[in-house]
Amino acid sequence: MSFNLLSEPIRKYVRDMHWEQLRPIQNAAITKIISSDDNFILVSRTASGKTEAAFLPILSKVDFNESGVQVLYISPLIALINDQFFRIEELCKNLDVTVTKWHGEANKTLKEKLIKQPNGIILITPESLEAMFVNKPFNVKQLFSNLKYVVIDEIHSFIGTDRGIQLKSILSRLQQLNSKAYSIVGLSATMSEENKFSEVKEFTGNAEKTKILIDRTSKEINAQFCYFKNETEELPLELLKDLYLETKDNKVLIFPNSRGRAEEVAVKLKKISGRVNGHSNYFSHHSSVDREVREYVEYFAKNNNRQNFCISCTSTLELGIDIGTVDEVVQIDATHSIASLIQRVGRSGRKEGESSNLFLYATNKWSLLQSIACWLLYKEGFIEPPQKDEKPYDILVHQALSITKGHSGIKLKDLINQLKENAAFKQIELSDIEQILNHLIEIDFLEKLQYEVIIGVEGEKVVNSRDFYSVFKTEENFKVVNAGNKIGEIPFSLQIIEDENILLSAKVWKIKFIDHKAKKIEVVPTNDGKPPKFSSNGATLHLRIREKMLEILYSNTNYDFLDQPSCDEIEILRKDFSVFEILDLHTDRPLFSTERNLQLFTFAGTRINRTIQLLLNIAGIKNSLDERESKCVFYIEIPKEELISKWSSIALPLTDIDSHITILLGVNPALLDFSKWGIYLPVNYKVKLIKDKYFDIEKTQQLLTTMKLIVNK
Repeated sequence: MSFNLLSEPIRKYVRDMHWEQLRPIQNAAITKIISSDDNFILVSRTASGKTEAAFLPILSKVDFNESGVQVLYISPLIALINDQFFRIEELCKNLDVTVTKWHGEANKTLKEKLIKQPNGIILITPESLEAMFVNKPFNVKQLFSNLKYVVIDEIHSFIGTDRGIQLKSILSRLQQLNSKAYSIVGLSATMSEENKFSEVKEFTGNAEKTKILIDRTSKEINAQFCYFKNETEELPLELLKDLYLETKDNKVLIFPNSRGRAEEVAVKLKKISGRVNGHSNYFSHHSSVDREVREYVEYFAKNNNRQNFCISCTSTLELGIDIGTVDEVVQIDATHSIASLIQRVGRSGRKEGESSNLFLYATNKWSLLQSIACWLLYKEGFIEPPQKDEKPYDILVHQALSITKGHSGIKLKDLINQLKENAAFKQIELSDIEQILNHLIEIDFLEKLQYEVIIGVEGEKVVNSRDFYSVFKTEENFKVVNAGNKIGEIPFSLQIIEDENILLSAKVWKIKFIDHKAKKIEVVPTNDGKPPKFSSNGATLHLRIREKMLEILYSNTNYDFLDQPSCDEIEILRKDFSVFEILDLHTDRPLFSTERNLQLFTFAGTRINRTIQLLLNIAGIKNSLDERESKCVFYIEIPKEELISKWSSIALPLTDIDSHITILLGVNPALLDFSKWGIYLPVNYKVKLIKDKYFDIEKTQQLLTTMKLIVNK
């Protein structure tokens, strides 16, 4: 029995907690982690005890009397660190083990104490770990040279992202200064099984030594989809009234797809509730709401057993922050990924034996269609595989600067070797590393002094910025303040004018004064206003979701989770598309011919559509791509016959795509906006980066080779 493998202090903790039995993922993890030094990825649904599954065996196995930090816990969110700190501290209550939070908002005295006497467990984000490498390189060695375990929470949120590559590089750098190999334990509620988890195994830096432990225990989910047609910017009143009635007697999380929409929902539901003497516990929770306000909302939700509440939130509550019992999850319009849908649904019915409840409100027919597609794919067990990024040239730039700064200068030969040996960059050729570093010397980001490089004059400006430690772009925000109290931060836009009203932190405010120099907006409470506009990069939708949307259109299946208006709307869509004689869903694509233009429905993923648009532009075919509100259609302004005649040769430029992207980048440098560090690369590497991350050359070629245009009857 796995319980008997645990140390006595940990067994005492389990007994004190009055657990009837260990969960399946805990039994498996205890047996494997205690008996092996392999890396393990624990995959199990939300609230299935993954944190304990990792720490029960680790705390039993590790000798915390040894010098140095023994366990490093890495989280994608500071809020998750603050949340997990109490759980891990509680786990350690029968052990003499120090647990320390390490991030910008954490207690400085406790950090200094840890540096003087490194021990125990540290909870940290990748950015704080990066800052340590840059500013406290001696302390990094002192703290982590005897590390035994690295626990990565919500590991799926890192894989396939720039932040994940940064973390992979940092882990590799930690391994280089460690006296022995440490083990990695990753925790995830959502993970694609495509290619037998190859991406997640690679992430640890040692795929062969990495094992996956997966608990396939399913959970019943009650899903109900509602349709309220919306033709204005704001949500229809009928939807809000229905949403109020659906949620008023429960503890609810509502996930709209933007911060502005989250504010609109929170304020309007609160108003409806006020008119009918309902409860007043309506909150908004997203990155622009002040941290202290967000923490209060989390505390209220977790500790209020009697009162119902409604939190209108974004992805800030998608990951595993414990906010206690949630009865229902509401999604407004389609999620951008199945992984996101799974995370959100998993927030309700967290207690053993409880089912999860999902209510989805769609406001246009395409969003409804995408929502159904995501739900059906989830039921089939499909989750988007992470985007492969085998040659992350842009993150290599960042890590080259970080290593150079951390060493206060380093031999160029040693810098090249460190980058080449780093697991994050092993697919990048030595000659590529040399070219990129030479370019950084040319643009004065690095300065060469005989055999050594130091940070150059231009590089200093970047490296000494607080923004350096992150590999993702952050918004430039204005602080929103009322009577000296910070409410949150919002990006400056044309909407931010004195005497205009905005929504923030589930309240309405009038702008009284804007201090551009201090980047501060003074506000006072008021009664009515519009939600602030927040910038959005748009979602990157996977090909399989769009293919599923096409399947639904040419299916006769009725779905029992749809309300009648949803069923009616799907039937209208099916009727609209019945004018196309689609015989093969893999190859045939609808081309709707009108007097004014052609409408091409590719039903392809976002990156493929970008590539098709590039090819249409190269061919001189005037077009525009509309991917708003889940729709995906090309409007093409040439005669039908001309398009059909040109279509067979549309993919030809793919053989010489680099030169076309080079020209495009010269005309439109903003094409590289998706990458914070890509702008510092030589032009040919910028092109490679755009080709690998922004477009999808291989899948587009596959699609266009077989694609047939089917014109309406």
